[in-house]
Amino acid sequence: MLYAFFKVLGWILLAIFNAVAVWSAISLFGSGMPGLGVILVILIIAIDWMIIRPGGYPYRYTIPALILLFVLTLYPIYYTVDVAFTNYGTGHIFTRDQVVESLLKQYAPLDTGEVYSYSVFVQIKDLHPTEKFVLLLYHEDTLFLATTPIIESVDVNGIPTLTRSNYQRVANDKATIDGKVYQLVRSFREPDQYIAIEETVAGQTVVYDYFFSFEDPTTLPNQRFFVSNLYARFLDKVILDHPSLPNIRFGTRYGFRKMIPVQKKYVLDTKTYEVDGKAVLRTVFVDTLTGRTLEERDGNFYEIQDDGSRVIVGGYVTYVGLQNFTKLFADPRLSGPFIRIFNWTFVWASLSVLFTFIIGLMLAMVLNDRRLRGRKVYRTLLIIPWAIPAFISVLVWRVGWFNETYGVINKVLITQIFGGEPIRWLGDAFWAKVAVLIVNTWLGFPYMMTVCLGALQSIPETMYEAAAIDGARRFKQFWKITLPLLMTSVAPLLVGAFAFNFNNFVNIYLLTRGGPAMPDSITNAGSTDILISYTYKLAFQSERGQDFGYAAAISVFIFVIVAGISYVNFRLSGAFEETNR
Repeated sequence: MLYAFFKVLGWILLAIFNAVAVWSAISLFGSGMPGLGVILVILIIAIDWMIIRPGGYPYRYTIPALILLFVLTLYPIYYTVDVAFTNYGTGHIFTRDQVVESLLKQYAPLDTGEVYSYSVFVQIKDLHPTEKFVLLLYHEDTLFLATTPIIESVDVNGIPTLTRSNYQRVANDKATIDGKVYQLVRSFREPDQYIAIEETVAGQTVVYDYFFSFEDPTTLPNQRFFVSNLYARFLDKVILDHPSLPNIRFGTRYGFRKMIPVQKKYVLDTKTYEVDGKAVLRTVFVDTLTGRTLEERDGNFYEIQDDGSRVIVGGYVTYVGLQNFTKLFADPRLSGPFIRIFNWTFVWASLSVLFTFIIGLMLAMVLNDRRLRGRKVYRTLLIIPWAIPAFISVLVWRVGWFNETYGVINKVLITQIFGGEPIRWLGDAFWAKVAVLIVNTWLGFPYMMTVCLGALQSIPETMYEAAAIDGARRFKQFWKITLPLLMTSVAPLLVGAFAFNFNNFVNIYLLTRGGPAMPDSITNAGSTDILISYTYKLAFQSERGQDFGYAAAISVFIFVIVAGISYVNFRLSGAFEETNR
């Protein structure tokens, strides 16, 4: 009975999971994230197969790992590759539909010289003003009335990007908007002054009291509420519409003190083009001020100037094929710095592994000598650089050792002891590379020392005794016995260390920020940048704007290289296993 209950409960939970997952997948497809939606659909099918099919029972325990694999590994790989074929970056963040919507919301002032002053009337509740208000507009001797704007769109922070309302002409102190009648109430003492506006709909009357006007000094105490509560929320991006008169809004010339007539800067139109001998009807943007058609090309909308030049007025994300990859090698302004960074990345990774291995092996052989007293103490002290967090050690080296003025190396060793000129450790390209190699060697030798020490202790002493009987000296014993047997265990780890240093972003970025800068680069490439730090700077710190597409292309290039290194590592591991057999 209990088994049947848990079985039914399991089916119910599976049904709930499928319902939520399918709804999530549909939402992802609808929100423009098809890649993540496909990943979720595959996960749903795989999980259902593992649970429903008896043959999938052994795989049920891998479901958490499978979810993490798809979400944290496969999807980021797919997304990076997808972005590498787009122009995604500064100026090309939004989709085409979003840019079209943005262009249609742009307005330009009409060159008529008309301006509209206004007064604000608000509803008062419990002696406090509310956000229900109407505007009374003044243009020469004509009055207009506008109601509380409706918020049509907001940004990601909830700030309105477009609000809209209607305005109508006031005749005989009355105006009708959307079926509501508004009656202006004059002051008995000053008949030219309006003190309230009454709104009547379906027999119900609501009163709006005179609250604020820039032209009335007596209302200045209410300015703060008007600006922070009414203008910022409803009027900053407002468009007031009229069936036959121009739209009006606030402009840059008068700020929020007056309103001006405007018109849409761009409108949609249809034009006929000849393509391959056939007439094709296309929808285009037209600049209402100049009458010219906007040119759309390569993910941009261009406005044609009088001199024939083009100005980008909007850009959107689109696929550009292999453009980001060809820029790596075709454009000399980009390929030159990239090739130098590429070469330095290999030199950096190779020398880091070489130096750490040599120093680590030497120290391991010393510590492996049983005749050495205090081996445990030395081993503990030598492992400290590995135990301290790398970012702390790097900052200590940067500030305490490599500072040109106050660093220990320049101030004590170079100038006081040797009497030389201070070395520009972080300002000169060569010495900056020396500095990053010194620091990385300091951080990496304890790991190599530990690995080599473990491998040395696994070599039988009898082999050295037999070699000594045969007359082999220490160097020959090292070359013929120690090194070959050591490499059996250490070689795959050396390849792994190379792959790690190939993407060792932290040490480079914390010590030199990739600098000093390359003088002939149009990007912010630095002399000590490796591929991963260069990619980061392109994506997030470029002075020319963020270029996620180009950075993603470099990331794909790095992925291919690291994948090749991993393949070599696996082959090496397999080869050594065969040797052991």
